[in-house]
This record gives sequence, structure tokens and C-alpha cells, in this order.
Amino acid sequence: MKPLRLLTAVALIFAANSSAFAGETVFPPGARVGLTPLVGLVPAKAFAGFETEDHGVKVLVTELPAEAYGEVANAFKANPAGTNGIKPESIESPAGLAYYTAENAKDGATSVRRYSMILPGSTFSGYVAVQVPENASKIYTDDAVRQMFASATIRKEVPVEEQLGLMPFKVTELGNFKNIRTLAPGAAVILADNDEAAGFEPAPFMVIGLIGTTAAQPDDRGRFAQQTATAIPGVREARITMSEPIRIDGMPGYETRIDATSGKDNTAVTVVQWLRFGNSNALRIIGSAPRDQWSSAFPRFRAVRDGIQPRS
Repeated sequence: MKPLRLLTAVALIFAANSSAFAGETVFPPGARVGLTPLVGLVPAKAFAGFETEDHGVKVLVTELPAEAYGEVANAFKANPAGTNGIKPESIESPAGLAYYTAENAKDGATSVRRYSMILPGSTFSGYVAVQVPENASKIYTDDAVRQMFASATIRKEVPVEEQLGLMPFKVTELGNFKNIRTLAPGAAVILADNDEAAGFEPAPFMVIGLIGTTAAQPDDRGRFAQQTATAIPGVREARITMSEPIRIDGMPGYETRIDATSGKDNTAVTVVQWLRFGNSNALRIIGSAPRDQWSSAFPRFRAVRDGIQPRS
């Protein structure tokens, strides 16, 4: 994908899914990117961001990989006039120098104005996409959206309680992990001893989330567990050392262990995957530790697993 098109590409995600400010900076739950929404915008229920009561105007707030901001900045410097009639603009924000684009588009049969902004984060790129239908363009003007973009800021940490409160299950035991971070608000959470800057793999960490597929029949659970374990992102040269059915909180489950390499330094790791099977999905719990730290990490992994409870 061409860097200059990066800003508009993500805006298509939520398309498939007065100019005064409304008040103070607001961070959508679980997000590290926040801004001061314009009057008439309220927190969205179906995505991270804001929208009008009639769902016509949408403001999506999300994160992109850290390198995305540099790609856009370099493309802006190389071609400040833009391409295909879309000219990037720069704007100062509390987070630093940001870049945004504006273009006319279609959402089905509706004419809309789309805006996309990228701004620097410490270990990620902040991203804000706005869609304004033609019938709201006299209120949500280019200048109004630019003012809103200028208010965008970054918070370093999201309170743990706020992050965990978005998950479809309760995590009552954190295993003394130092860093808690949702990989996608409401979808998956990582518990780690290291942080994003240092890399997670050289120290113990866990990833917990629901997966939308499961074994079709009980007899398929072993094969399904092994397939998902060897396909864990970032794990290479995986070798299964154990895989057997267990009960997790009284429900059918599967424990699979693998030896593998992981991370940019090819760290030798041992990984455990627990699957707790439900009706239409499965709870997936992954614990990874450098092989020489496995004996001390495994009891922590198991304590976290045993502290996960369904939400009533």
C-alpha cells in the first residue's frame, strides 16, 4: 500500500462497520488516543470513538503500528503536493506534529466527506478517521474537523481497571505481571513483564482472548488445539511437546505445550496454550516464557488462568 493512501485506507473500516468543542479531552474506553469531540458527538457504542445520535457522523479512534507515522511523514516530505488530488496537511497537536487528509467519497449512495489523521505515539501511531455525510457538512466543516484534530493527544497508560472492564470475561488474578495492555479493546489482553519498547518475548507474558471458531465436535478438540497452538503469531519452529484434554473451571478444555523460537532475537521459549471450549467460541489463554524461566513462570500462568471468570 502506498504510504499516502494509508490514511484513507483505515477509514474504510468503519464505513463497512456548530463547530464549537463539546468540552474536555475524552479518551474512548481502552484507547490511548483521545481528543476534544465537537458538539453533538457522543461516545460510540459499536466502535472506539464518537458519533452523532443518528449515527451519521462518525469519528473512529484507533492505533496503527509505530512505523506507520514515519511512512506518512516521509511521503509528505517527498511529495507535499499529494497524489490523486488528495493533498496531505500538517497540524500541530498536543501529541506532536500530525498529518491529515480530506476527500470527498461515497458511503453507498450517500455523499460523504472523509478525514484521516495520523499522529505520533511512543510505541504506536495514533489514528483518527472522521466521516461526515453531506447533510451535516454545514455544521461539521473542514475547519471544525481541523480544530478537533488539533486537540488530539496521547496518554501513556490506560488504567488497568478500564482495560479489563472491556473484556467479555473477568480477570481476577494478574500473576504479578508488570504491564497490562489490551491488544484490541474488548478483544484480547496481554499481561507481560516487559513492555512494547523492550519487546515481550525475552520475558514471561500472556495473551488472553476469545476466538470465534471452535472444534465442531468433541473428538475434533485435540486436532483443533494443536493447529491453533502451532499457528500462534510470532512463534517459529514450533514443536508440540504435550497436548491433552483437561477441565478448566468445570468446562472442557485442552492444554498444549510447544517449544519454539520467538521475537527478533530468536529467543528459545516454551509456550502453553489453554483452550476452554464454549458453545460457539473458545477462551484462549497463551503463556510464553524463555525456556530458562519456564519453571517460575508456569505457576503464574496457571494462577491467571484459574482466576478468569465469565461475566454475569
